[in-house]
Amino acid sequence: QVQLVESGGGLVQAGDSLRLSCAASGLTFSINAMGWFRQAPGKERDIVGYITRTGDDTYYADFVKGRFTISRDNAKNAVYLQMNSLKPEDTAVYYCAARLGPAAVTASGYHYWGQGTQVTVSS
Repeated sequence: QVQLVESGGGLVQAGDSLRLSCAASGLTFSINAMGWFRQAPGKERDIVGYITRTGDDTYYADFVKGRFTISRDNAKNAVYLQMNSLKPEDTAVYYCAARLGPAAVTASGYHYWGQGTQVTVSS
């Protein structure tokens, strides 16, 4: 019904920037919110932020405020995560997720998931 594919991860130095992309296909008209999550080894999957379909509501976790920005292009059925001033503690697998209902901040609230893309930040 909905397929999500992340891209843009890689190995960077502390202070560098990366832009992650998430392409959605299938019944994308049903998506009301898109979220970005990350999971480091041995840690739980935490929300990075979300954006609603219209882009009028966004949320960011405290640990990325002022550094990361979420945007979307509905014409392309894509959502982006611009990551600036990256820190070693940002190292994780980053996932995009789609929610059919109102926006949520927990992973359990999202219906569809991409496969993840690795972001590694060296000091």
